[in-house]
Amino acid sequence: MSDINIDNYLDSHFIHRSNWLRAAVLGANDGIISVSSLAIGVTAASASREPIILATVAGLVAGALSMAAGEYVSVSSQMDTEHADIERERQELEEMPDEELKILAHIYEQRGLKKETALMVAKELTEHDALAAHVRDELGINEITQANPIQAALASGAAFTVGGMMPLLMVLFAPLKGMEFWLYGFTILSLILLGAMAAKTGGSSIYKAVLRITIWGTIAMALSAGVGALFGVNV
Repeated sequence: MSDINIDNYLDSHFIHRSNWLRAAVLGANDGIISVSSLAIGVTAASASREPIILATVAGLVAGALSMAAGEYVSVSSQMDTEHADIERERQELEEMPDEELKILAHIYEQRGLKKETALMVAKELTEHDALAAHVRDELGINEITQANPIQAALASGAAFTVGGMMPLLMVLFAPLKGMEFWLYGFTILSLILLGAMAAKTGGSSIYKAVLRITIWGTIAMALSAGVGALFGVNV
């Protein structure tokens, strides 16, 4: 069997992209749908372009900042919980190492190893790095699942801005008459491209991603247009 570069082999898997890809796709999807839905809702209640532009720009700026701040707070809370669990595990290893060894061996036994093999693996990993073994196999925390708050916030905020710029361009340059349809068509096209790019990057089904993102985007915009027409006042 020919030699392979293990690091390159592991890097070829798509799961390593999950954290930043999730934040980027969520941000771009939210930017496209939120700003488009807002623009469509205001368009349905407006007879001039200026209020539509104002609402769209305000929604774009507020949405990007909110997305970045929300992602940062959310991921930071996740990290705080992980760090608390790791510190608790460190303390338990100091206070009751034998019990922790049995727990680790039981985990490996549950995964299919024989009892003797599971205990041997648990002992060897404990001798190598007990805390790392428990953090990974007992708590389920590793370098892939650990998120970076700054990275997630920047990815979400930037992606929201890029996504929100697309409907803003339509608001600036599309004809005022029938702008709802221009916005809808351009938004659906943007969502299709986003879904295809995300699926390609993540190695998943392009058809499912496009179908999912298009259906929910259509529902959001239809509801926004309905609310704007129902409660809006022509300005």
